[in-house]
Amino acid sequence: MPKYTCERCFKEFSQKSHFDKHQNKKNPCQDNKGKIEEIVKNIINKKMSSNIRMSNNNMTSTQQSNLSDNSARCESSDAITFIEVCSGAGGLSKGFIDSGFKPLLLNDTDKYCVETLKMNHPEANIIKGSMVDLDLEKYKDKKIDVLMGGVPCQSFSQAGKREGIKDDRGKLILHFIKMINILTPNVFIIENVQGLVTHDKGNTLQMIINEINKIGKYIINYKVLNANDYSVPQNRKRLIIVGINSSIKKKFNFPQPHKYKPVLKDVLENCPESPGTVYKKEKYDIMKLVPEGGCWVDIPDDIARQYMGNSYDSGGGKRGILKRLDMKKPSLTLLTTPSQKQTERCHPIETRPLQTLEYARIQTFPDNYKFSGSINQIYKQIGNAVPVNLGKAIAKEVINVLCDS
Repeated sequence: MPKYTCERCFKEFSQKSHFDKHQNKKNPCQDNKGKIEEIVKNIINKKMSSNIRMSNNNMTSTQQSNLSDNSARCESSDAITFIEVCSGAGGLSKGFIDSGFKPLLLNDTDKYCVETLKMNHPEANIIKGSMVDLDLEKYKDKKIDVLMGGVPCQSFSQAGKREGIKDDRGKLILHFIKMINILTPNVFIIENVQGLVTHDKGNTLQMIINEINKIGKYIINYKVLNANDYSVPQNRKRLIIVGINSSIKKKFNFPQPHKYKPVLKDVLENCPESPGTVYKKEKYDIMKLVPEGGCWVDIPDDIARQYMGNSYDSGGGKRGILKRLDMKKPSLTLLTTPSQKQTERCHPIETRPLQTLEYARIQTFPDNYKFSGSINQIYKQIGNAVPVNLGKAIAKEVINVLCDS
């Protein structure tokens, strides 16, 4: 049974209607967020005190220094810090911030993403522009716990003559590796599409790992995670590459799947209306014929044949065409728009594309998270984001490594 938790008082509700009533009452509930954060810090501090048992005789002076730094940061009020490049709308960083991390820098090239980040994290240092142009000297002497980003990798390929490096996007992963070398974070995280695992027969991923291994300081692991396993009502698979500084002795473990796998009903039921695109009449009349969970194969054959044209007889699945989602299942992966011919994302019950707030809820952004730009820009930002709850699940495991070492 899903639970809905108030972000102010942390009271839990089993029914969405009760939760909405609580949120909208005239007299706001007591704000316990500060108290909860203080409790969490105390727990982390106690855990740190009881778990740091590394022998000085078995450690180099550098390792002793790093361990001491980790202990101090976990015990301090602004304990664990991170830098994120290619931040997008901030789904991953939101997950880390909600888990108690402090952003030293957020960065993106897209002006709408930057405006979104500034609206939601006014206290953070947010820089618009290429990560290549960042002044790393400002951060060289700071202790950085986590360096992370959704850095494009596909064009960095071993195929042929490493032609990907000529592409600006191919150069970004090289610069991210340079940032790892200069800033020497305790942990680095690269988030990317699952297709990177098999891109160029696996050569692209292996080449990236080989380049990082030249630094000689990191133990690298990677895994494809499905967001639905981590309290996200969406099947969305992402590759997560994690590097742990070799001075940290605790092994990083990817988060274990949660027992409950949320479905669309958990977030779409009683969702307030929000801006969104609409179907033209011709498309609307056809989509009305599609049952919940169905697609073009479930409408009358003569209409399907006319709509599909030559594709009707071409074979293959094409089940994303005229696709209506199912309330009883997780969403298909959200894309940069809910209404493309090959990848339709129609509301399970109403005949319309998913609206922007529904998009945001499926990506587990809170309802009060603000997005900048036009409707199309908002869809794009949300569709490209890392689900917030997936970010939280990863952040929790990073805390386990940094504060239990």
